[in-house]
Amino acid sequence: MANQEDIFKKVISHAKEYGYIFPSSEIYDGLSAVYDYAQNGVELKKNLREYWWKAMVQLHENIVGIDAAIFMHPTTWKASGHVDAFNDPLIDNKDSKKRYRADTLVEDYVAKIEDKIEKEVAKAQKRFGEAFDKEQFLSTNPKVIEYKERAEAILHRLGKSLEREDLADVKALIEELEIVCPISGTKNWTEVKQFNLMFGTKLGATSEGAMDLYLRPETAQGIFVNFSNVQKTGRMKIPFGIAQTGKAFRNEIVARQFIFRMREFEQMEMQFFIKPGTQQEWYDHWKKTRLAWHLSLGLGAENYRFHDHEKLAHYADAACDIEFRFPFGFKELEGIHSRTDFDLSNHEKYSGKKLQYFDPDENRSYVPYVLETSVGLDRLFLAIFSHSLQEEALEGGETRTVLRLPFVLAPTKVAVLPLVKKDGLPEIALDIFNDLRFDFNVAYDEKDAVGRRYRRQDAVGTPFCITVDHQTKEDNTVTIRHRDTMEQQRVPISALRELILKEVDMNQWLRKLRLEN
Repeated sequence: MANQEDIFKKVISHAKEYGYIFPSSEIYDGLSAVYDYAQNGVELKKNLREYWWKAMVQLHENIVGIDAAIFMHPTTWKASGHVDAFNDPLIDNKDSKKRYRADTLVEDYVAKIEDKIEKEVAKAQKRFGEAFDKEQFLSTNPKVIEYKERAEAILHRLGKSLEREDLADVKALIEELEIVCPISGTKNWTEVKQFNLMFGTKLGATSEGAMDLYLRPETAQGIFVNFSNVQKTGRMKIPFGIAQTGKAFRNEIVARQFIFRMREFEQMEMQFFIKPGTQQEWYDHWKKTRLAWHLSLGLGAENYRFHDHEKLAHYADAACDIEFRFPFGFKELEGIHSRTDFDLSNHEKYSGKKLQYFDPDENRSYVPYVLETSVGLDRLFLAIFSHSLQEEALEGGETRTVLRLPFVLAPTKVAVLPLVKKDGLPEIALDIFNDLRFDFNVAYDEKDAVGRRYRRQDAVGTPFCITVDHQTKEDNTVTIRHRDTMEQQRVPISALRELILKEVDMNQWLRKLRLEN
């Protein structure tokens, strides 16, 4: 466990040192669970957003995008259920005076059981070598079966208790599992209470005449209230989708794990409007489609898994998460929810406006069902960044720190380095730099020995380094170095653009994703 904690500390430290993420307003000692994206972080985040947008909107003829306002009429949140049902179950430890999410304490306990299963698998793998059959072992080993049944029973009970809002049983479960406070080490718990997560604010010039508003806790409602506007102006036929990226705000009492759980965060959501009765087919479709998108980034299929919800939200008839193996264990990355007609029906009821679709094929009107895909952009950033950060042993006992970001997402695609700061080499390097910057984000670096400059670019995640040396003056060739393999090849300056484009161009990655599906 300590090892995982050390890895995560390195992730946070590296993110700051190399200009990816800074604590917000750090000169005033920061603000808990609020972060700023730095010069490299903002580029990685932009690339991620664009990769999602192109795959979701540009490559689907029946999905369009909007950008709805953060402020919405307050009745929106009554209709959506957030005013009455957007709560977290919280519990305090009387000795440490620390507050925790009760469900998270139980889930962390289950994660430890899952860690025991992983250890059993690792031991068996070592014992049996190539003959090891993981699936058979998981389904037949008595100890593993016992662990799995215990984990499932705990989560099932937690889900049922939360569904019934039986907070006394949630506390009873915590006590039965003998869960202790991570700070005080005691089991001296308060009762479990519900806490609403929405941030309130006011709209108006005077305090007397101001209207109470909320900062939106999700982007989805901006899509639902615009359903008719988009459908009519875009002449959209069902099935069709509306996508949106943007900020959302939640008053997380237990914000933690760096940018995994923040008070101000960004979502990338798509609401897909479908005919009632077809939700299972579309649910399966979007589960497969979204997992394929994640896998296209090359982080390894073993780091993803589906987790079906035990406790369904008030609007859903099916829900699952795509979970990713973060340094602190498998956690939610993206949610896929079959939302039925809850949202549109409720907005129709509260607004008095008709939110239906006239189906020309069936010659009737109905309230569409909705299939949602919702991914946290900040969590996605953390998943990719933490997985990409690696310490690599080199020959001669040396190590290097390398950020193996997918090339398509790397903030800077190529660095141009003159071997020395004389003999006309900087001038040639600057010509290459100025030519390539029309196609890529390019860095120019002439400070320190070239080996040190390579290490710097490895740590920041730059896929390619171009070195201009004395031979360049003779034959117009340069050395291009590959970040992951450290291999170098001699190429003509005229071939650089095409060579780099082939590896880093977003369109090439998206074509491959499309071909594989």
